[in-house]
Amino acid sequence: MNILILGAGGREHAFAYKIVQSKSCDHLFVAPGNAGTSEIATNVDLKVTNFPQIKDFVLKENIQMVVVGPEDPLVEGIYDYFMEDNELKKVAVIGPSKRGALLEGSKERAKEFMMQHNIPTAAYESFTPKSLAAGKEFLKTLKSPYVLKADGLAGGKGVLIIEDLEEAQQELENMLMDSKFGKAGNKVVIEEFLDGIELSVFVLTDGKNYKILPTAKDYKRIGEGNKGLNTGGMGAISPVPFADETLMKKIEDRIVKPTIQGLQEEEIDYKGFVFIGLIKVGEEPYVIEYNVRMGDPETEVVLPRIESDLVELLQKVSEKKLNEATLKIKDDSAVTVMLVSGGYPEAYEKGKAISGIADVKDSIVFHAGTSEKDGQVITSGGRVIAVTSFGKDYKEALKKSYQNVDKLHFDKMYYRKDLGFDLA
Repeated sequence: MNILILGAGGREHAFAYKIVQSKSCDHLFVAPGNAGTSEIATNVDLKVTNFPQIKDFVLKENIQMVVVGPEDPLVEGIYDYFMEDNELKKVAVIGPSKRGALLEGSKERAKEFMMQHNIPTAAYESFTPKSLAAGKEFLKTLKSPYVLKADGLAGGKGVLIIEDLEEAQQELENMLMDSKFGKAGNKVVIEEFLDGIELSVFVLTDGKNYKILPTAKDYKRIGEGNKGLNTGGMGAISPVPFADETLMKKIEDRIVKPTIQGLQEEEIDYKGFVFIGLIKVGEEPYVIEYNVRMGDPETEVVLPRIESDLVELLQKVSEKKLNEATLKIKDDSAVTVMLVSGGYPEAYEKGKAISGIADVKDSIVFHAGTSEKDGQVITSGGRVIAVTSFGKDYKEALKKSYQNVDKLHFDKMYYRKDLGFDLA
């Protein structure tokens, strides 16, 4: 079959890497893709939220499956667009409906869903510009640190964790009154702070049946020791060493099953990935957030560990027959180290020449923010390249990734040298 992946990052390169291995894939397109996807697929200059443009391409190239990488097209309703169009409705779209995508598109909606279906999460309240004063008062009732979340999509950067009450009150005002996060912050969710260690659980579902994919732990802060600004992710480890059988049973029984059951009870059309951001407090798991697609850089460690044919799994999802599929996972650990542009996640320069990619051995190079110019791979984003390696445990895999990172270079390249520091 002909398959189209929407997106341009490391996540989409990882999908492409896995999908081209399938005997069911005849021709793979990635829109818009990057310098890495162009080596194994055909890049197409399409905007991921321009649905009429995507429709024309899908019909022209006889695309039978669309795998949606980023959240924006899902929240804007690409699944519904296809299902409501007679020419498109037979195309398998891997991603939830617009109603399903609201679990990521609105933090408030996600919290309401969790409360309604008795899924453990932090206590919260939502506030708008009109209720700013009430929000400042609510902050006084909580213990430090204070968690402020922009309700809408903010590219992974709409969450603030602040120690000082007055600063938290000021930031709440900045978000609601001064559009610190644009429209995403027109409403702000204030949560109680949960103290623990984070992990991510990924679920593939057809809306009724589900498979739990490998767990992962990513590192969001730019600085070592988890200091500094939030990023889209500086690296990831899979599986999570502390996610033992006991914890995973709690997660499945208290979180995964009620989530899938909740989708069914609310008659939400959901064929795709549920990314559950969790925190382990003591021995108990709580949900921090839902994402309605795979994460980045977690995809770069989760997908390479799947031994099953990914296209066959996704076909079963589209047919609502995921219960008939078998999911095989590699025993080896995987680690990815993200190389980023100097200055990221704030202002950074693009167009820097990247050298050393051909010298990488025993690791997989996933391109994130790259493009090509005059036959040279250059930087085109904040997060540039993810280097993924396998090992008998995460320490061995991490050592391989760091050895290969040393072979890569671009001007002002930066990466974290302490991944896994909190797992030792």
